[in-house]
Amino acid sequence: MKICFVLNDVATEKDGTSNALMQMAHQRGHEVYAMGVGDFNFHHDKPITINSTQLPKDTKTKSTKKFLEALQGPKAIKKQIDCTILDVLFIRNNPTEEEGRQWAEQAGVAFGRMIQQLDVLVLNDAYALSHAFIDKLYFEELPQEIKPASIITRDKDQLLDFWEKQNKKMVLKPLEGSGGQDVYLIDEHEKNVNQIIDHLSSQGYVIAQEFLPAVKDGDVRVLLLNGKVMERDGEKAIIRRVAGDGEFRSNFSLGATADSSELTPEMQRIVDLTAPKLIRDGLFFVGLDIVKDKLIEINVLSPGGMEHFKDIGLSPFTDYIIEAIERKVEYKNMYKGQLSNRTLATMD
Repeated sequence: MKICFVLNDVATEKDGTSNALMQMAHQRGHEVYAMGVGDFNFHHDKPITINSTQLPKDTKTKSTKKFLEALQGPKAIKKQIDCTILDVLFIRNNPTEEEGRQWAEQAGVAFGRMIQQLDVLVLNDAYALSHAFIDKLYFEELPQEIKPASIITRDKDQLLDFWEKQNKKMVLKPLEGSGGQDVYLIDEHEKNVNQIIDHLSSQGYVIAQEFLPAVKDGDVRVLLLNGKVMERDGEKAIIRRVAGDGEFRSNFSLGATADSSELTPEMQRIVDLTAPKLIRDGLFFVGLDIVKDKLIEINVLSPGGMEHFKDIGLSPFTDYIIEAIERKVEYKNMYKGQLSNRTLATMD
């Protein structure tokens, strides 16, 4: 299998979920390419080409960290490839991390749509990613039963009215953002509520969300593949993120620690109500962030957190994901054009 991973930038990639998946695909003998969102080349008279980075096939590394060092090192092979030689294009770049590079935010998905039209299997489905590009807005298409109360607007009066209705306690965050950046807990003691609203609304739409007291125990990330919780040998791909002292945001990038968690009936209910839409839309690999019985966020562009599985004694699950992709490539070859990319994307 020839598989290319779309990252923000190969040179600045960190040792996280994408890198772990690349290493596993390489270990399983596949031809693995890495690229940044700035490495596409469109030609009017021939297929799109990619400026790729690749490790020699016989490269062996003992850890994901060593794999990344090799990929970013002098022995890595830089090669321009025709996109049509690929079996899979795996879009893993995070647009919300493209500070100062607005041109890069939608490039991965836009070129992914074009490559998908050239009969390359694209994961997640590029048209589904286009639809869910602002994942906090896509989140609002899900059933209200599983979501906290919320409002999305740039109107200060409506945000303040929502705050009053929530007994002067709400969470404010930018509609387009990630990693817990610019996320505020606004309670009755907040003296700068107007300034915070002005700051956030000057950057775009603002989402105000009901505060969930259970967040004090952290949130739980549940990773889904083909609309199902990843599970093997009784282990489930679930990790609790516990915020540090004095912090309500449970982001690993902000110092949260990992803990184990069971899949509760409330979490399973959220999965059951979310999965049909994810499957229909062609979203293969998705992360759900859950607080008790409420879904607070959905991650469709670059779900991660798997690098922390080792901290709680969980299996890496990277081989589980690569095996699933291998099956999709086999189905695609067997059915020869009878199955759409969207169907293949979420087919077990």
